[in-house]
Amino acid sequence: MRENRLGWLDALRGYAAVVVAAFHLSPVILGSATHLQIYRAFDLGKYAVLLFFLVSGYVIPMSLERHGSLRKFWVGRLCRIYPAYLVTIVLAAGLTAAGLFRLPEQLRTETTASVLAHATMLQDLLGVRGIVRPFWTLSFEMLFYLLVAGLFAWRLHRFSGWWAGGLTLVAVVGGGGLPDALLSGTGAARTIVAAVAAVVVAGVVGAYQSSRPGLVRVAGGVSLSVIVLAIANGHATRWVTSGSSAQALLMLAVMFAGTVIYRVEHRQIGRSAAILALGVVLAGVAAHPWQGGGWCAIAVAGTFAVAFALRHRSMPGVFGWLGTVSYSLYLLHLLVLAVVTRLTSDKPLILLGFAAGTLVAAWACHRWVEQPGQRLAKILLATQGETTRTGSIGKQRESV
Repeated sequence: MRENRLGWLDALRGYAAVVVAAFHLSPVILGSATHLQIYRAFDLGKYAVLLFFLVSGYVIPMSLERHGSLRKFWVGRLCRIYPAYLVTIVLAAGLTAAGLFRLPEQLRTETTASVLAHATMLQDLLGVRGIVRPFWTLSFEMLFYLLVAGLFAWRLHRFSGWWAGGLTLVAVVGGGGLPDALLSGTGAARTIVAAVAAVVVAGVVGAYQSSRPGLVRVAGGVSLSVIVLAIANGHATRWVTSGSSAQALLMLAVMFAGTVIYRVEHRQIGRSAAILALGVVLAGVAAHPWQGGGWCAIAVAGTFAVAFALRHRSMPGVFGWLGTVSYSLYLLHLLVLAVVTRLTSDKPLILLGFAAGTLVAAWACHRWVEQPGQRLAKILLATQGETTRTGSIGKQRESV
């Protein structure tokens, strides 16, 4: 059993990663017709992704505020997510060269936009299809990092309930009236906006390395402005996964709902305000016309609620391990599936090869890519004399 006060979050991450992998395996094993029948009734992929977003919303602000350092947060985040991300891109290119995988056609037709969009991880919100399909969720993770950092820079991070409820209301009220491709509707526009986004992200992350409060506040304001990608560019092309700007806003609202849960648990906001904000998000997601929207929202809320209720109990070690390697598992499972299905058409062998190959690949990537990246973050921070407050706003530290 895993005796870790955050073991329940590891268990949720591991569970969600397995559900995503099973969702992508389903059409191969069950057949397209059966897979689509299940999908129309209940979108397991969306369920798992929203669960991931809810967990991220709970964890990311906690991580930032515990250290009280925007510099430490960004060094840690970039060293945590980019190494495995870049390795996945290299593997996808290698498998494509070997005839075992196919890169998106957009990478050839819009190379500059694709490369720049992948550099910032904002590809889905810039109208660019990810080299590996699961990359689309990283766009929302990166946007959430920018928003959380901007709120922290301006000492507005306790207003999570307003963001959760507000984003939901904008999505519901705006609905189809929100522009979906205001910024990236054409190839030329995608290249320009991707270039601007690259400069903006590099600039604000660089500014967060400073200990000058004025510069950090400016960077915070710029960080918050990136919300325009979700409001007006949520479905810029047919290649992206988000179905509309309203849907993009709802996914962000789910992430802020996770933050609301963290804050009410630690008595940083009132229970009534938290219940109101969470109720608005639940209703908004349930009302949205994606596959099985209502049941999906209820299932996500119920799954998180059960895990939260069990948070003080020890978790089975296998769930903790799956949570530890969940990021690599999430990134690599489709590459493994592509290789296995090229090597055999026998369904039992595909199932066995996919399960074994994905777990081995996830373990190896975590062991030899993710962990060295985390060690690199510690070295970089130690070299610069980072303790817990360099680059922070004021002297505050949040307890968890």
